[in-house]
Amino acid sequence: MEDGFFSGGFLSAGIINVTPRQAFALCQQGAVIIDVREEELNRFKMFGVPEVIYCPFSILGESYEHLPKDKPMIFADAAGLHSREAVKLLIAKGLADRIANLAGGMVEWERDELPLVIDKSEKLSGSCMCQLRPRNKKS
Repeated sequence: MEDGFFSGGFLSAGIINVTPRQAFALCQQGAVIIDVREEELNRFKMFGVPEVIYCPFSILGESYEHLPKDKPMIFADAAGLHSREAVKLLIAKGLADRIANLAGGMVEWERDELPLVIDKSEKLSGSCMCQLRPRNKKS
């Protein structure tokens, strides 16, 4: 990054990654989290930072132009996999400047005891991360 906003992050396969603690500090300085989890997965636990934009990965390719151009963006999801793909997509679109991936996603954010906004009525169930589904609903 030319201004060094993500200078504390680490580079992996051409993608800047930041830890949850680094991301939280960056958000206090003006960065925005772009949460790419699908709607049913982002309502129970949300990142407790000043600004979060919800842009599901499934529509990112057609809606990325609406993301802020004047703020550093940290892409996040449940575990850092779809957010990494989101960053790769935006790099391919020529938007490599001022974007980073949240390493470990919500899983690591919560492990580090960083601020959360929790809506218990949206709690999910399932035996593993890949099978999360709304509680008491058959799918």
